[in-house]
Amino acid sequence: MIKLLVFDLDGTLTQHRSKLGEENRNVLYRLSKKYKMIMIGAGGCMRIYNQMREFPIDIIGYYGMQESVMRGGEPVIIRDEKYSVDKEYFTEGARLIREKYPQYSEFKGETIEFHPTGMVTFPFLGTKADVNDKVAFDPTREKRAVVYPFAKEYFKDYTVFIGGSSSFDIISKKYDKFHALERYCEENGYDINSEVVYFGDDFGVGGNDEQIKDGNVRRVFVDDYRNFGKKAQFLLD
Repeated sequence: MIKLLVFDLDGTLTQHRSKLGEENRNVLYRLSKKYKMIMIGAGGCMRIYNQMREFPIDIIGYYGMQESVMRGGEPVIIRDEKYSVDKEYFTEGARLIREKYPQYSEFKGETIEFHPTGMVTFPFLGTKADVNDKVAFDPTREKRAVVYPFAKEYFKDYTVFIGGSSSFDIISKKYDKFHALERYCEENGYDINSEVVYFGDDFGVGGNDEQIKDGNVRRVFVDDYRNFGKKAQFLLD
């Protein structure tokens, strides 16, 4: 018996870094009448909430480091974990990537981004790249797939995700979407094996939904965010 629906955001419910559209918002509203729903994302809870156009939903952010719940019509952060990293080590890794793959030697802004949580992002086009350039950069992930083995080996003490549309997310191995969902289910009394359905678009190697697949969570592959309504229809029939 399905009780909990879990959603990725970019590529699943929206275009990358774009606002939730009215059609998918309406589908979520209908689903919310029948099921408990949460988001699990790579970004922070407030960014996800804003991108969702303030749709009232509990959110797990930063692969499990952060969590917010709706109280009184507003999201309230109830967990906000952080860790520190060696910035010189990651900056050197970015330099080596750009040296080995000189097509990425030019970039806008900074070569690497350090988040307050401890997560690190390697933006192929730089931290100040135009959002349209990011979306168009690597829609099939072929470009990043070439670089991924080198990045995974260099940052071997961390988990490297092919994140968003033009970057790698690099995070402590204790954080990923499966472990975040497992923790949520344990804390809130859901059976992860029988009561949960996860909607995502990124279950392949290096994808930020990969661990959900490896954990054998029941899942729905959303090949295009514009098809989300069709993919979710079986839960509304």
